Amino acid sequence: MGEKGPQHHVVSAGLNEQDTPRESWRQDCRSCLECSKENGCLRCPERLFLYLHRDGMSHHGSCLHSCPAGHFGLRGMDANRCIKCKAPECERCFDKDFCTKCKGGFLLFKGKCLSSCPEGTFPHSTDCVEGCMYSPVGYWTEWSPCLYNGLSCGVRWGQQNRTRVLSWRMPEELSALCPPRTETRKCRMKRRCPKGEALRRWRAMRLNLEKNVLILVKAASKARGRNWRE
Repeated sequence: MGEKGPQHHVVSAGLNEQDTPRESWRQDCRSCLECSKENGCLRCPERLFLYLHRDGMSHHGSCLHSCPAGHFGLRGMDANRCIKCKAPECERCFDKDFCTKCKGGFLLFKGKCLSSCPEGTFPHSTDCVEGCMYSPVGYWTEWSPCLYNGLSCGVRWGQQNRTRVLSWRMPEELSALCPPRTETRKCRMKRRCPKGEALRRWRAMRLNLEKNVLILVKAASKARGRNWRE
């Protein structure tokens, strides 16, 4: 007779066989609907997740209520499985590519685990946050005068701004995490200027014009220099 291939001993739920010292592996199958000595759980109850743990060249299955670190639970029509997170620094994930918790030494930002926070964000606990968490402790300065290119009259609309700063009572190391925040708004200006203001406005316009002319002259001079060298 020819040799038979390897035999897998499979046990299904509901079989009442007495365990022997050599068959204590059955104790590991109590949460399974179907189990084998070589590979552990093969099928789980409806509410449990099948987790395959690599053991050398093979996998050993377990039925769990929740998936272990580095995995997320995916429910399907045929089975619920534990799927590994794609990023190795991810401790918990919502799906393969979106982390919800990072391993030690990493900070969470928009589903990614980073070694440092991106520009414009600040570390807080295990996350990178946009804006400053201490800003409610600060206060807004008064709105600046309404101006348009340095002028306070003569045009219809201008701009004014204000800055939010932290309270002087905040420790210096916390203040460093929250750079000043500035707001700008549109404001209505006086169309007519007083006599002295009209003169100042004319001088400011002339100064701006002279600056613009100087910039154009310098640009033209550089262009002529490049053409001459070529």
